[in-house]
Amino acid sequence: MESSITNTSTRYGWAMIVLHWLIGIIFIGQFVLGFVMMRIESQRTAFELIQLHKSFGFLLLGLIIPRIAWRLGNIVPALPSSVGGLERQAAPLAHFALYLFQITLPLSGWALVSVSTLEIPSMPFNLFVMPNLPLAVSDAAESFWTAAHWYLAYAGIALVVLHVLAALRHHFWLRDSVLARMITPSSAGE
Repeated sequence: MESSITNTSTRYGWAMIVLHWLIGIIFIGQFVLGFVMMRIESQRTAFELIQLHKSFGFLLLGLIIPRIAWRLGNIVPALPSSVGGLERQAAPLAHFALYLFQITLPLSGWALVSVSTLEIPSMPFNLFVMPNLPLAVSDAAESFWTAAHWYLAYAGIALVVLHVLAALRHHFWLRDSVLARMITPSSAGE
């Protein structure tokens, strides 16, 4: 059977699967890159890594918007009957929290570079200069957005770890289709 781009009542389609894994890889990669760039000795390398971090942050923000739109415009596959009531209630809240972090983290980073007293332009993948958000430049604002970005990053990665552990629990312990439906796309005939 031919794979479908759209979701069905039992599986996700190619569009959601590709967006899910691409955003997930970028989100986790951003945490690793942010951790490394703040601990590297070479200022030149740190500057290049920071520019790369900002580039992927803007890409993440650009990808999450169509992902949310796709989610709202497509059917969400039903959870298997083996999933209990508490999990059924928690799953939508966890997904909402993941989407919220995938929006607020890049926005907090954008706010941080916008208020920075260093006034270093952001150039996503060296293609163009991204305008700053209309926020006042100050040391106090920079300190606030630095802390906000840091706390959001650690909270976001903790949420991702829980998401991954839940998916692995479903796949290896409960042996249901929760993870498989985000790997194998729906069929056109489903």
